[in-house]
Amino acid sequence: MQIPVRLNDELLMQNEEYRRLSEQHHQYEARLTALVDKPLLTDEEQMEEMTLKKKKLHLKDRMEGIARQIRSAPGL
Repeated sequence: MQIPVRLNDELLMQNEEYRRLSEQHHQYEARLTALVDKPLLTDEEQMEEMTLKKKKLHLKDRMEGIARQIRSAPGL
């Protein structure tokens, strides 16, 4: 499930943990893009790619959890 843009923007401005997770997610994405752009990966780079994908997914799950908590809070 994708976080609605409005909620995502609010969380980035108001929730320090969400903002930190989002920044880390973007760093992982940038590194993955650099790896994918390489014509051939070493064994270490292949391991790094798999690890980054798992870490990125874990961050996304934590971000979704924060958004879910906000959406379910009384008054929203």
